[in-house]
Amino acid sequence: MDENKRSSVSQAATIEEMGAFWDTHDVTDYDTDAPDVTFSVARAVQIEAELLVALEQQALIRGISVETLVNVWLQQKLDREVHPAAA
Repeated sequence: MDENKRSSVSQAATIEEMGAFWDTHDVTDYDTDAPDVTFSVARAVQIEAELLVALEQQALIRGISVETLVNVWLQQKLDREVHPAAA
């Protein structure tokens, strides 16, 4: 960090001072002007090529994306596993 500059919140002059400050302070106490942010988490899972072809065909028939179809089917399967009597 430039010796002539200080962090706007911690008033730290070095990275070490900034780290020490945030080790003992909670960022939520200082985020009054920070905008809310939304995000999603995605993960790639490998599947067999033949299975992907079948999924693509089923998605096309239904007029939805493969991702949507997979999410719907997985959610349905999980619901049946978690609540077997409701199925």
